[in-house]
Amino acid sequence: MRRIASILGLIAILAFATNAQFSRGLGTLSGSVLDERGKPVANASVTIQTSDGRSPHAAHTDVNGHFEFTRFEAGQYDVRAYSHSLFSDWSKRVVVRPKKTTEITLQLSPTAK
Repeated sequence: MRRIASILGLIAILAFATNAQFSRGLGTLSGSVLDERGKPVANASVTIQTSDGRSPHAAHTDVNGHFEFTRFEAGQYDVRAYSHSLFSDWSKRVVVRPKKTTEITLQLSPTAK
């Protein structure tokens, strides 16, 4: 009887831990890429990765310089854009929240780090 109770307790703990792991939720990161003069940049590449450098993803801006990453696990990400040898600085630790949209603007520069 004690063994069955222990096993059921272990199953309950595992089920709770698994549920907590996936309860972070999904969010959206969107924004714009601008050139040095503040004009939207069409077809710029935008890279997003976890803040520890894993799981990189890429997208391109539309004709209005807009991009969007949907259905991303809530957490912190680093984001950068580039186009024609111009780069933006890395936007570090951008927070994506569950069921929310985070907006950022990336500006290209010949001297970005």
